[in-house]
Amino acid sequence: MKNAAFRIAAVLTVVLGLSNASRSGEPDWPETLTIGTASPGGTYYTYGEGLARLLSRKLGLPVFARPTEGAAENIKLLESGDIQLAFVTLGIAQQGWNGTADWTGRQQFRTARALFPMYDTPFQFVVTSESRLHSIADLSGKQVGIGPTGGTGGIYTPLMLKALNIAAPFVTGSWADLAGQLSARKLDALVVVAGIPVPEVAELEKKGNIRYLALSQSQKVTVRVALPEMTSSFIPAGSYPSLRRDYQTLGIYNFAVARPDLPDSLAYAIVDAVFNNHDEMMQIHPAAAETVPANFTRNTILPFHVGAARWYNNNAVAGSLRGD
Repeated sequence: MKNAAFRIAAVLTVVLGLSNASRSGEPDWPETLTIGTASPGGTYYTYGEGLARLLSRKLGLPVFARPTEGAAENIKLLESGDIQLAFVTLGIAQQGWNGTADWTGRQQFRTARALFPMYDTPFQFVVTSESRLHSIADLSGKQVGIGPTGGTGGIYTPLMLKALNIAAPFVTGSWADLAGQLSARKLDALVVVAGIPVPEVAELEKKGNIRYLALSQSQKVTVRVALPEMTSSFIPAGSYPSLRRDYQTLGIYNFAVARPDLPDSLAYAIVDAVFNNHDEMMQIHPAAAETVPANFTRNTILPFHVGAARWYNNNAVAGSLRGD
């Protein structure tokens, strides 16, 4: 029922926004597009809602943002054809491509084609200011919220802590719900995995001070040996009021992807609309600062959609692209 309500709201937003718009697409374009995002309270959700509004206006056809469990569910929905566009982290995309993670059931999901880079996702270990936890090792045996089951946090946080020999009971759910549980002291910590600033972390800041636990250098090395797809990441000082210096951590990059049967001209138009409206993308969410053409090189996992590859080639982006 909750997802249905969000869906209805999205439909109304798009229809009203298109009331004076004309269909600008080509004959082979679909009547609508749906983007798989993630749960309310996270960056995927906010970014997706804004992107849907932008694309609806620029493409002249209704684009809907669909709340999901996150990257893993998005890959499955893309594979089944229930959605045409999706947000994924490259680590989850790699798991799906190779069929190696538990969530894949050993099935290879090879439908996703890269469109455009989104932003880096840093892992943030968050506790309340009065918490007795002061290191990552202190998470052992504690109740830790890790986001939706099918999201990057829900899948990668257990892998990270396993690599560090830290056993903790994990709690999954939407970021909005988990943030509420941390405020109510029903959780000991959150491992927040989303683009900066995360809406629910910003809300926690408004309710009172929070702190961030940091990975040690040796812990970062240990995790990267076990999970080489993860890279060094940081959150700039000032991203949140209580963050007075850069927060060094690990992260994983996000990409917008599409089905390979999306018309090439439509894929091209989507990439063109995103990159030529950077200021509006920044208004949607500050993480879009990284949604720029040069970051296409961050994708070393997925083949690019033919239409997207054509955009990069036509706009003289240096480097080589791997096509179908």
